[in-house]
Amino acid sequence: MVQVQLGNMAVDVVLKDIKNVHLSVYPPTGRVRIAAPARMNLDTIRIFAISKLDWIKRQQKKLREQERETPHEYLNRESHYLWGRRYLLAVREDNEGPFVQLKHNNITLHIRPGTDHIKRQALVEEWYREQLKKAVLPLLAKWEQVMGVTVNRVFVQRMKTKWGSCNSTARHIRLNAELAKKPPECLEYIVVHEMAHLIEPTHSHRFIALVNRLMPKWQYYRDMLNRLPVRHEKWEY
Repeated sequence: MVQVQLGNMAVDVVLKDIKNVHLSVYPPTGRVRIAAPARMNLDTIRIFAISKLDWIKRQQKKLREQERETPHEYLNRESHYLWGRRYLLAVREDNEGPFVQLKHNNITLHIRPGTDHIKRQALVEEWYREQLKKAVLPLLAKWEQVMGVTVNRVFVQRMKTKWGSCNSTARHIRLNAELAKKPPECLEYIVVHEMAHLIEPTHSHRFIALVNRLMPKWQYYRDMLNRLPVRHEKWEY
């Protein structure tokens, strides 16, 4: 990877065996990345980036203004979200094994006395991963049948720069565990997006046409996802 400078803006450039130029602006700070054909020289790429400068700045402004979650301390009556709905955290100390339970309007965290913040966070985050794993199984079954593809394996993990990714060679999909906090439609959009890469690995016109056919409202769900609060921390790349 190399970089080109547009004034005080650094643009990451990756030269790949592809036919078209792909421009991306990544949350949360608006990092800019261009994937370009291996034969293309940097001057041509710089001119392309300059032509898109107004669009890049608009996307960066949206991302930097996106709301952040309040830092969690994992204490009683703290707000947490599951599938787009707000719940209050209830902390219960007892001598049984630790676990998390969804009941009525509460997410109840059962812990042993003296459990510290780090362990509380780990328990809740593992619970979110499990919720996402359960929710994604019927979606995979549905869309494998519709699209005529097979996903060999799904990984659910903490991801700091994207909502999902696809390894089209291994037929693996990775999903950001934070999706468990968002409306179910957002998860389905990401699943469809990543599974579409099993048919078309790049973000080509063919890929966009495919996603348009499979999920005509995908842009609405994408915008919904990008408007919702993201983790409070500063993401690293």
